[in-house]
Formats: sequence, C-alpha cells, structure tokens
Amino acid sequence: MNRVSSIPAPLMVVLLLFLAVSLRAQNTAEHDPQRLFEAGEAALHAGKLDEAEHDFERVLAINPDVAGAYANLGVIHMRRKQWPQALQMLHKAEKLAPDIAGIRLNIGLVYFRQNDFVRAIQPFESVVRQSPDSFQARYLLGLCYFFGDRWTDAIGALEPLWAQASDQLNYLYVLDIAAYKSKNTALEEKAGARLAEIGEGSPEFHLLMGKAHLNRGEYDDAIKDLQTAAQADPKLPFVHFNLGLAYLDKQDYDRARDEFHKDIAIEPDVQFNYEQLGNLESTVGNNDEAARNYRSALKLDPQMLTSYLGLAKTEERQHHYVAALSALDQLIRLDSANASAHYLRGQVLVRMGREKEGREELVSATKMVNEKREARHKELEGETVPSPELAREPQ
Repeated sequence: MNRVSSIPAPLMVVLLLFLAVSLRAQNTAEHDPQRLFEAGEAALHAGKLDEAEHDFERVLAINPDVAGAYANLGVIHMRRKQWPQALQMLHKAEKLAPDIAGIRLNIGLVYFRQNDFVRAIQPFESVVRQSPDSFQARYLLGLCYFFGDRWTDAIGALEPLWAQASDQLNYLYVLDIAAYKSKNTALEEKAGARLAEIGEGSPEFHLLMGKAHLNRGEYDDAIKDLQTAAQADPKLPFVHFNLGLAYLDKQDYDRARDEFHKDIAIEPDVQFNYEQLGNLESTVGNNDEAARNYRSALKLDPQMLTSYLGLAKTEERQHHYVAALSALDQLIRLDSANASAHYLRGQVLVRMGREKEGREELVSATKMVNEKREARHKELEGETVPSPELAREPQ
C-alpha cells in the first residue's frame, strides 16, 4: 500500500505547507548576505577556515562590495600563510573601506610575518597616525624601524609604550640597543637598569645578554651567557640558534652545527636555522648538504634572498649552472636591484657559453654598484646578526 496515499488530506496539506515554508526559509538564508556573513564569522572564530571561506565567497557573489568579506578572506589566507592571496584580499578591502585601521594593520602584518620589515612600515605608520594609542601597531612599527637600523625612529615609536611594556624583556632589550646605537645615554641607562631589574638572572635575560655580546663581536662573552641560558632552560627558543651563530663566528663548525640542529629539534619551522646550516656547510665544502639546507629554508620562507644567493653560489661551484641560474632568477624577481645576484648571474651565463648575455649582466651589475655606492642599503652578505627572537608579535 502506498504510504503517501494513506495520509489524511488535511494532514497532507499541513505537511506540504510546512515543507514549502522550510524550503523558502532555507532559500532565504542561502541568499541573505548578512546571515552568510555571520555564519562565516562564526566558522572563522571556530577555526573552520574552509567553511568560512565558502561563506564569505558566497557573500561576495551576492554583493561584491562587502569590504568585511574581503578582509576576512584576507585573514583566512594569513592563517594559511598564503601571503600573496592575503594581500590581494586585504587590498580589495582597503579600497572599499580606506578608513578601517584594522585592514591596514593586517596588511602590515602580512609583510612583517614575511620579515619584509621595510614594506610593513607604511601600513603600520598609517595605523599609528590614525590610532596613536594602538599598542600593537606602535610596537610592530618600532620593531620595523629597529630592524632597519632607524634607531631614533624606533625610540620614537617604542618609548611611549614604557608604561605598558616595561615588564617585557624583549621590549627593554630593543629599546636599550636603539638607545645605545643612537647615543641616547639616559634612555640606554634607564632601559638597561630596568632590564637587569626584571631579568633577575633568568634564562631569557642571559639569552638577550648573549645576543648583545654577539652583535658586538664579543663571542666568548656571548657563549658564556648563552650557555648559562641553555643550562637553565635547554628548550628555550633561539638560545641554541644564537649559540650556533657564536660558534660559527669562531669557526668552530662542529659545535655550531650541533647547536643549529638542537634548535631545529625545538623549532623545526624556523627558516634561519637551515640558512645558517647552509652557510656553514658551504664554508666547509659540503655543497650537497649546503644546497639541501638552503632549499629547506626557502621551503619555509620563499622570500629569503640570502638563501637564494647562497643556493646559487653552491650550485655554481658544482657547475650546476641551470640550477644556479634558476635560484638567481628567483632572487632577482624579488629584488631586481640586487647587484650581487646580477653579478653572479653574469658569471654563470659566461660559463654556460652565453657570453654576450653574461657580459651585459656583468656591466649592469657594475653600474648598479657604482650608482648606489654611497646610499645603497646593506648588501645581503655582511648583514647584522639575524634576530628572529625579537620579531615576535606583542601579545
């Protein structure tokens, strides 16, 4: 017997009306941008990135002028570390809502998290101008100035945060170094005294003191402080990394290698460990190991210019000219004015038998060097000690 035909007619009418209302409500929800946006936000807060992405894309399919949907898609890409896609979405959001400081803050964060501190400055500056009391924007701006050796600007951004941040060791260390570099003796003494007061011989304090000695080329003192930190807390992030740098500068390659591997065991996703291992292995002639480590660094951060250059030099030494050229082309795409890359590229082309192209590249590189001799920024080689531990964002 047909079950449907056995349902009484009045009840059948009620069921049909209920189904019609339900379908209409479902259809309305699926086409209501406000409800979709709210569902996307809930999914984003719950960490359901695929679901949130789907909801925000549906919002934009209905109304392509919803700045918040682009902004949230940018955040989703940031969480996935999809930096180009994040910037694309955030710039669309910024165009639709230029007065929303949070969008520009996220644009700055995209650059900051790629260690592109120069490009992060402009968006952070714009946020600080609009919201001078924004702790996060001001702190990050100060760090960007610091990493760019703009010591006075770093002090200008960071010193107003003293009341909020003077219990944080990293803040005090950065302020102390900036004051030292800019010959601001009063501030140097103030920050240094506060650093010693709250550090109280902690592992973190000895890490920062070791870092300070390392930057001044005082390698034995650096090792002493860093070993004290490591003994107190063997799993302290970056302590083994900095010990590796100190031993590397002392040409104690076996100990340096051991320390970098110890830091990798603690923090496998820190690209600087692999780059320094690449430098070490390259120095001692282990070209295959050097290339492997440079590639590991670039896998973690495809923007690392020094790793591309190191990889290219390693491949060139082994007469792997196609691989060397590939690494150099990647570097030049990121930094077209890099004279070192152009010069090495010219040498590689000559050795490949592409004499005319190679000579033109060498001339171009020489011209770049001459034009920028007075004002150019630091070359890739010979930069100050990497400081990934200082680039941590304020909590």
